[in-house]
Formats: sequence, C-alpha cells, structure tokens
Amino acid sequence: MSVRVRRVYEPPEPDDGLRVLVDRLWPRGLAKDAARVDEWPKGLTPSTELRRWYHAGEGSFEEFRERYEAELAGEEAAGLLDGLRGSARTGPVTLLTASKDPERSHAAVLADLLKRRKPEG
Repeated sequence: MSVRVRRVYEPPEPDDGLRVLVDRLWPRGLAKDAARVDEWPKGLTPSTELRRWYHAGEGSFEEFRERYEAELAGEEAAGLLDGLRGSARTGPVTLLTASKDPERSHAAVLADLLKRRKPEG
C-alpha cells in the first residue's frame, strides 16, 4: 500500500496517484486547477475546535493524535477512511496538506491509519 504525505503547494508528480486534499479549508493563494486535487473529503479533516486547539499550542502532537483518531472513529469519517483505504489498496494515494510541518500534522495521522490494517469487528 503506497500512501504518502506532501504539501499541496509542491508541484504534482506523475507517481502521486490519487491526490487527496485533507485540509478543511482551501489552501491560500493556490488555484484549484494548479492543485490537481482528485478528492476533498472534508469529513476526514479535524474539527474546527480540534484544529484551533492544536494550532494554539495547547497540547502535544501525541494528544492531538489521540483526539483526532477519536474523531475519525465517528460514522461519517470511518466510512470515508474505509473508502480511502480501498483506494490505497489499488494504487498510490498522496495526502495533500498546506501544513508547514506535514509530518506533525493530521495528514501524517491519516497516513498512519491508512497503512494500518483495519481492525476486525
């Protein structure tokens, strides 16, 4: 399964596969046609409250991860995550974010979840 995280401001590459924007807000200063986004599942993005809490520096990345994974367990997000996991099984998926530090962002959490085997149940 090939899942990677890239900044949305980087030029698209041929091996990106399915390009999925995982930010709730459209990135500033980026034209939609230049971004070449294939999907924009807003239901997979952190809630506004969680995003504001994390960006205010009120908690650690580990605590953010726990809270975000709890949000992703909700019905809508879980369904979207399953769909994205299915896409990743059939080809490369690139998660796009405007975050300045993609490896300590919600996109990295999503990538980790997509790479994990889905629990049976």
